[in-house]
Amino acid sequence: MFARAALGVQRHGAGSRVSVLRSHAPMVLRPTNPKGAEPLVRRAADVARVSLAAGAAGPLGGDDYHLEVHVGAGSVLVLNEVSATLLLPGPSGGRSRMRVIVRVDDDATLIWLPEPLIAASGCDHLHEIDVTLGERARLLLREEVRLGRLHEQPGRISQRLSVRRGGEPLYVQRLDLGGEETPWRGPVITGGRRCIGNVLVVDPAWTQGTPPGRMLDGTGALAPLAGPAMLVTAVAEDTRGLRRTLDAGIDALGDPWSTASSGDRHPASPPDGSSTTGMERST
Repeated sequence: MFARAALGVQRHGAGSRVSVLRSHAPMVLRPTNPKGAEPLVRRAADVARVSLAAGAAGPLGGDDYHLEVHVGAGSVLVLNEVSATLLLPGPSGGRSRMRVIVRVDDDATLIWLPEPLIAASGCDHLHEIDVTLGERARLLLREEVRLGRLHEQPGRISQRLSVRRGGEPLYVQRLDLGGEETPWRGPVITGGRRCIGNVLVVDPAWTQGTPPGRMLDGTGALAPLAGPAMLVTAVAEDTRGLRRTLDAGIDALGDPWSTASSGDRHPASPPDGSSTTGMERST
């Protein structure tokens, strides 16, 4: 199965508006309300929010998904997912692929909070993300993987993340996990834990220096990168524990990124009572 989707957000008055929204099953994009606590934006009303929902099982082996995201200058997008993604083998074998191309312009912000990828037994999946940032763009990107379901040998998953800022490489990572021939349980990979994840935060306000690094409960770490960026990494026995450690890493960044004070907040209505996340164009 081949699936293509595109999402664009532009500055509109005092807020942000979805200007491009094209998708078809099994990749379904829908404007949504705040899903929970949000780093930085803290459930503000002038932010565009979109969720990616699965219109069918998968991706299955042989499936090819492609998503393009553009966050225009001065706009803010929170991109969520409705549920975790279960990676499954296809009826005739083959590798599944998800490729995401992202562009975040100057003075724009992308908060990307996908749910976990679950590498079920027998799957073979390539997950590629290519991000281009303007020099004054801000980014928070979360990645979470669970290796196999309960009492199940995981399939194979390859993650590739490339981030460029101002035309220069900022962060490049490749991670190959799962499969009987890969020693993913080893002490230098997961230490026997089934869940692994990271959060990358890029903030031009850190050009003169990032927050200090630190350990997180012995299963995670907060580390500065060579650039105005911080990386939270963690492993855990289950997805709940992984999310807890990653959230603690985000909160350790302090204001304005911390979510600690945002959980009970609710977005105020715009002065004219209209929504700032409406669609201008959908095909």
